[in-house]
Amino acid sequence: MRRKGFILLIIVALASSCGEYEKLLKSTDFELKKQAAKDYFEEGRYVRSSELLGQILPRYRATAEAEDLNWLSAQCYYNMRDYIMAGAAYKNFANTYPYSEHAEEATFMTAYCDYMMSPRPELDQAYTNSAIEAFTFFQRRFPSSEKVEDAQNLIQELEDKLVEKSYINARLYYDLGEYRAAVVALDNSLKEYPNTQYREELMFLKLESSYLYAFNSIADKQQERFQVTLDEYYSFVEEFPDSEFNKDVQKIYDTTADFLNIDETIE
Repeated sequence: MRRKGFILLIIVALASSCGEYEKLLKSTDFELKKQAAKDYFEEGRYVRSSELLGQILPRYRATAEAEDLNWLSAQCYYNMRDYIMAGAAYKNFANTYPYSEHAEEATFMTAYCDYMMSPRPELDQAYTNSAIEAFTFFQRRFPSSEKVEDAQNLIQELEDKLVEKSYINARLYYDLGEYRAAVVALDNSLKEYPNTQYREELMFLKLESSYLYAFNSIADKQQERFQVTLDEYYSFVEEFPDSEFNKDVQKIYDTTADFLNIDETIE
């Protein structure tokens, strides 16, 4: 019976709380709503705080309190994990109040919200690029900030994701057997990210794609295309003489050299 009584008390309390909140939403007392929004924020009830702020912000737009209320609104969105709205609110705050004590943090958080929305490498990387641009802007805007190093580390993490995205896209054509397209995609990836951790594998895939493209070409085109393969071979072995792919590279060379009547082997 005690347990049932306790549960009943909770239900009554919740119902009372909801009733009071509904009255607040309908109230025309903006000072009361403002204080309630702050109280709800302190209690961690960000949805309620955000809803009340949304109602009262237009009324306080041209007042001395507008800055603090807009900052509170951005913080609500972030704590609700609504990164789209939070990012927009932080950016608007930074633009509207460039000399605020919160301007530096707002600028950083604008970028960080995009960072939080950056998806895994297989997906579209629009938010990744946006975050990199925003963090770069933050570094230029606040070069002495304690968060500059954090911004640089996050930029590196995001750029690594773009490198992986490029690798996945380039590899896809190879996996599909579209060797001509693979050569182009792999070459573009290597040019865009010359220091990628996947460089050796990408160069090997480019060599093998060139070889398979030549091998499967019509007879009239094979001479020219095997010559391109030979050039790719020399580029690869010059850069990676002790490659883990050397066994396969040797086979590609042997077939290419045989077709081009070249009497030479890997030393």
